[in-house]
Amino acid sequence: MARIFITGSTQGLGRGAAEALIDRGHAVVLHARNRSRVEAVAGLAERAAGVVVGDLASREETLDLAEQVNALGRMDAVIHNAGVYTESERRGTPEGHPRVLAVNLLAPYLLTALLERPDRLVYLTSGLHRGGDPSLRDVEWTARRWDPMQAYSDSKLYLTALAFGLARRWPDVRSNAVDPGWVPTRMGGPNAPGDLKAGHETQAWLAASDDPEADVSGVYWFHRSRREPAAPVTDERFQIAVLAELARLTGFGLP
Repeated sequence: MARIFITGSTQGLGRGAAEALIDRGHAVVLHARNRSRVEAVAGLAERAAGVVVGDLASREETLDLAEQVNALGRMDAVIHNAGVYTESERRGTPEGHPRVLAVNLLAPYLLTALLERPDRLVYLTSGLHRGGDPSLRDVEWTARRWDPMQAYSDSKLYLTALAFGLARRWPDVRSNAVDPGWVPTRMGGPNAPGDLKAGHETQAWLAASDDPEADVSGVYWFHRSRREPAAPVTDERFQIAVLAELARLTGFGLP
């Protein structure tokens, strides 16, 4: 039995992965953005190993979330599933970061830096990372005119590079990126053509499977198949630059 923490696990892909892992006998710690979200998932929470609460758009709540998880004990795996899609305007967090950047990238990085190190890390990315800007210029969108799709694509490019950078930096940890496809969740919309079950199955498989094929690190996955990510992701110099920028933005370096 593995102990697994999943961010954004009250609905959509995160909830699907949580239900699948709990059904297989694993101890899953759920994450909800606020108390009302906990109430909405009460039935699943009764079967879970715990529920932690915190808004990933807030630095302070993310720091508190890390403390809540660490208080429950070391996790065998962490699935960084939570994310936000395109937003029509640059919505700032309490710290002034774009919300898309904070939830999709800064929060996963902070949790990675602060949680007791697990054996496995899974980061939910998107095929749209291929359109991300690798220049790392104005990542907070204070000088550029806001572009919702570009901001989202950038955040997923940097997140994918984070997963690959950790695979290189922490050889004792299996760190992978998963593209779930365009699936019919609240984020993807009801008309998305993807398979929702296939969308969450890969993250659950990587987090807990004894399958030798899942015993890898630094791989970009789509429906349990290896795919090539955008070229910058595999560039060690780009990985290092992304990690340095994340340390600057958050004030926390990786241990």
